[in-house]
Amino acid sequence: MGAAMRRIHVGNALSAFGLGFTVPYLYVYVAQVRGLGAMTAGLVLAVFAVAALVVLPFAGRAIVRRGPLPVLLAALVTAALGALSLGIASSAAAVLVSASLLGAGQAVMQPALATMIVDCSSAETRSRAFAMQFFLQNLGLGVGGLIGGHLVDTTSAASFTLLFAIEAAMFLLLVVVMVTVRMPHAPRIEDAPKASGGGSWKQLLGNRAMVQLCVLGFVLFFACYGQFESGLSAYGVEAAGISTSALGTALAANTLMIVVAQFAVLRFVERRRRSRVIAAVGLIWAVAWAVAGYAGLGHGSQEMATAAFVSTYALFGLGEAMLSPTVAPLVADLAPEGMAGQYNSAFALVKQLALAVGPAVGGPLGASLHAPYIVAFLVFSLGITVLAVRLGRQLTDVQDQPWLAKSRVVARGGAPVSADV
Repeated sequence: MGAAMRRIHVGNALSAFGLGFTVPYLYVYVAQVRGLGAMTAGLVLAVFAVAALVVLPFAGRAIVRRGPLPVLLAALVTAALGALSLGIASSAAAVLVSASLLGAGQAVMQPALATMIVDCSSAETRSRAFAMQFFLQNLGLGVGGLIGGHLVDTTSAASFTLLFAIEAAMFLLLVVVMVTVRMPHAPRIEDAPKASGGGSWKQLLGNRAMVQLCVLGFVLFFACYGQFESGLSAYGVEAAGISTSALGTALAANTLMIVVAQFAVLRFVERRRRSRVIAAVGLIWAVAWAVAGYAGLGHGSQEMATAAFVSTYALFGLGEAMLSPTVAPLVADLAPEGMAGQYNSAFALVKQLALAVGPAVGGPLGASLHAPYIVAFLVFSLGITVLAVRLGRQLTDVQDQPWLAKSRVVARGGAPVSADV
C-alpha cells in the first residue's frame, strides 16, 4: 500500500472505532438516560436514515466536482459537531437536530472514503483494498463497542457524554490524518464515455448493469444487514427463546467470522467471477435462514436452538466477507471516468433505503409471524442468486473477471457483452 492508502485505512478504522462507542447504546441513552422515552429514541434512529437519504443524492455530485477529500473533511466536521451536541443534548428537539448532523456526516463519509480507495488503487489492488476496509470497519466497531460497554453507566449521563466526546475526537483526529493525504490523479479508464455534470444521474440510470447492481444491492442489504438487530433478533427471542447474552454471542460470532475469514476468503474470490461469488453468497444466506428456521421451529433442545442461531450469524458473516472484495470494487469499475463518487453515493443511497425498510418490515414479521418470516427471507436469499446470475450477463469480461485486465486499468462503464460471458 502507498502512503495515501495507509492513511485512508487508518481513517476507516478510526471512524468505525468512534461509531462503535455510541451506536450500540444510542437507544438506551435517549430513552432512559435522558428520559425522553421510547418514541423519541425511535425517532432518533429514524432521523439517521432520513438524514442519509437527504444528503446522499447531493454528495455524489459534490465528490465529482470537488473531489472526495474536501467532501470527507466537511462530513467529518459535521459528524463531530453532531456527536458533541448529542452528548450534551437534554431535550427532544436538541437530540433530533444533533442526530441529523451526525447521521448526515456519517452517511457522506462512506462514499467519500470509497472513492478515495478507488483513486488510490489499481485493478490488481482494488479488491484487497476494499477487503481491508471492511475488515478494519468491523474490527473498529467491535473494539469501540467493547471499550464503550466498560465505560458506560446507565445511571450517569456524564458517562454517555464521555462516549460521544470520544466519538467526536475520533472524527477530528481523522480530519488531521486526512489533511496529510496527497491524493493521486484519478486513473484514466480506457474507452469510458465522458460524463456531463448535469446529466450524471440520467447517465447512471441509463447504465443497465449499474441499475441491476443497485436492485441486487437493495435485496442484499434488506435481507441481511437490515435484519441483524431487528427482525432476526426479534425472531430469535420470540421463536427460539434466545437469551440476550446468547444474542450478544451471535453478534460476536458474526464479527469474529468476518475478522478470521476475510483474507482467507479473499484468496478464494479473487480468481472467481464476481457475479458467481455474489450468487454463492445468496445460497450461503439461504442455508443461514434454513438454520435459523430450525432454531425457532425445529422443536429441538434449547442448546441446539442457541447453537443454530449463533451459526446463522456466523454464516451471514462468511457471506459478508465474500461480498466486501466483490461488490464495492464492481461499483467502481462500472463507473465512467471521473464518476466514481456519483456511483458510490448512489449505491450508498440504495444501502440506506434497504436499512430503513428492512427493520420496518422484518421487525414485526420476525416477532409474530415466525414461519412466514423465515420462508420470506429464504426466498429473498435465493433471489440474490438469481439477480447475480442476471447481472453477470450485463458485465464485460474485465468487470466480471478483473484479473483479466492484468497490467491495465479495469475498463469502467463499458458496453455489456454477450449473455454467454
